[in-house]
Amino acid sequence: MSLQKTSDWLEFDKNHLWHPYTSMTNPLPTYPVESAHGVRLKLADGRELIDGMSSWWAAIHGYNHPVLNSAIEKQLKSMSHVMFGGLTHLPAVTLAEKLVKLTAEPLQHVFLADSGSVAVEVAIKMAIQYWYAQGKTNKQKLLTVRHGYHGDTLGGMSVCDPVNGMHAMFQGVLPEQYFAPEPTCSDDGSSNIHCLETLLVKNQSKIAAIIIEPLVQGAGGMRFYCPEYLRQLRQLCDEHDVLLILDEIATGFGRTGSLFAYEQADIVPDILCLGKALTGGYMTLAATMTSAKVVQGISADGMGVLMHGPTFMANPLACEVANASIDLLLSTPWEKSIQRIENQLQDELLACQELSIVEEVRVKGAIGVVELKEPVDMKTMQADFVKEGVWIRPFNKLVYIMPPYIIKKDELAILTKAIYKILKSLDANKF
Repeated sequence: MSLQKTSDWLEFDKNHLWHPYTSMTNPLPTYPVESAHGVRLKLADGRELIDGMSSWWAAIHGYNHPVLNSAIEKQLKSMSHVMFGGLTHLPAVTLAEKLVKLTAEPLQHVFLADSGSVAVEVAIKMAIQYWYAQGKTNKQKLLTVRHGYHGDTLGGMSVCDPVNGMHAMFQGVLPEQYFAPEPTCSDDGSSNIHCLETLLVKNQSKIAAIIIEPLVQGAGGMRFYCPEYLRQLRQLCDEHDVLLILDEIATGFGRTGSLFAYEQADIVPDILCLGKALTGGYMTLAATMTSAKVVQGISADGMGVLMHGPTFMANPLACEVANASIDLLLSTPWEKSIQRIENQLQDELLACQELSIVEEVRVKGAIGVVELKEPVDMKTMQADFVKEGVWIRPFNKLVYIMPPYIIKKDELAILTKAIYKILKSLDANKF
């Protein structure tokens, strides 16, 4: 079989490749990418799209970056992969050293996983094993909030929103966790955390940990909340003797304006999950970090063996490009870049608020969200965005962008103008 023609391999793709969150019998259209450079995706027909998604929030430096290319090419010449069971290598050790230095002082221990979902699985296992080793075997439940998203593996799915999320059909299979209302708060210190506190007090003997996305709830609804909620949450965990897991897979490495979102609340989690931007979007890699308290707690039964071991954990290519990505980020004025993007998003998306179909416009760091009153027709809207020369992937009621940090002002303006143009047209067709 020859798949030289674009039309041929697109047809094979349609018939045989199962893409994420789509049906095989009624698939959404796919757009063939020939190459990518900077913030642009080049399609097979020659069209270029400005990427507003950073390839699901990971490609913070854009595509085909010479520094990251060089890191992988250099590492490839010495070792592409080696099992991490019983062996180690410098790229992994160097990466762990960087992560320990960059994060809060108590986070001294690093488990290198192979995806964000797996990082969450590891965090859940750490929390449960922590209490199990100390004889508190009843503490096996997680407490979290509505509209959260923590991955598509079974453990991660169990702490995603069971009603409004993507996994309602699996309710009878997933472990049953505790869910408080999504965070609402204001900077004067008022919040709805009393709802979570009530659940925590009532079920303290069963709860191993609280897991939450700090400041930004990602794929569960792109909702933002203030740092005060996190400060109160940390205090509750301390008072009621449960661990705090922060899922920074989406927010880590600068997306919200600080290197890690938890820094804006001046707190430290017991367990921290990182991923996505860790490698600059080049390769799949994630990390679960924890404190000496958790490590020693897991070892309280004299064993201390964390029961997890992905085949490709600490892949040398992924570790080395992660090292290069972190160094590249820190060598640039990334804070100014995030502030510039935030200011422009606030200025240029504001016009969408005037449209009758729009519920709310919100911006946090390099994240711009337009929430509509009704769900979008993703198939139609996706095609409309491509016609405008941009790659924006809406879902449910949300049209949002999380562009690469290197995006220029005129490039970002093309994204925001496309959003307004398409939503304005949709608004006009409602009447």
